[in-house]
Amino acid sequence: MSEVRIDTAGAYVDFPIFDAKTRSLKKAVLGRAGGAMKRNNSNVMVVEALRDITMSLREGDRVGLVGHNGAGKSTLLRLLAGIYEPTRGKARVQGRVAPIFDLGVGMDPEISGYENIIIRGLFLGMTRKQMLARMDEIADFTELGDYLNMPLRTYSTGMRVRVAMGVVTSIEPEILLLDEGIGAVDAEFMRKARRKLEELVSRSGILVFASHSDEFLAQLCDTAMWIDHGTIRERGSIKDVLTHYKGPEAASIVDKVRADMAIEDKRDGIEENR
Repeated sequence: MSEVRIDTAGAYVDFPIFDAKTRSLKKAVLGRAGGAMKRNNSNVMVVEALRDITMSLREGDRVGLVGHNGAGKSTLLRLLAGIYEPTRGKARVQGRVAPIFDLGVGMDPEISGYENIIIRGLFLGMTRKQMLARMDEIADFTELGDYLNMPLRTYSTGMRVRVAMGVVTSIEPEILLLDEGIGAVDAEFMRKARRKLEELVSRSGILVFASHSDEFLAQLCDTAMWIDHGTIRERGSIKDVLTHYKGPEAASIVDKVRADMAIEDKRDGIEENR
């Protein structure tokens, strides 16, 4: 089996703006990308969404991405997923990637939920046989019942997210790219999904997780990277990076989460030895 790894070296991602005179367009792109505007070698106005990204991740790494909205976290996840190619520099990802964002990718509104489960699984690198074996478990997880026989176009956004989440949390990823901002589902279902995501993380080789939740980051990640205006401003332990990004109160949250996890692990150990 080949080694699971992520390597980037001086990677940039630029978004071209072909009508740079339109102020509203510039504002929209800057809001999405969060980078600096400049002209490239072809004299086309671009936004540098990511600048000089260099990292090396190996199996067992659990990395949290922190930063303000538009800082470049989602763009970085898409670079690692192969959705964006680096404009300059290099990005090499070795291993089966499971991206948990853009949940609608690989789904067809004209076919049933059951058929979309299989298609979404194929999109994420699973076989049809593997998806059929997981079908009952995924159907139970979605809690959609007979709706799974209906075309996806009849679903609400929240129902579509349930289908996509059901598929993603059932697979065996080597590299898990997770963006918590998937929204559109009720709080009770999200709590259920979080438990499944924790199980999914334990099965994955590498995790890169973008989130605004200090508790969830501390629960799933050991290290963190602070993304600021398209660059890596700081990297280090989850506690240190969150403290520098948000202040000393973040350190207290990390300590509490870790203490609670230690108590839970001890409790589980006692139950297993009974």
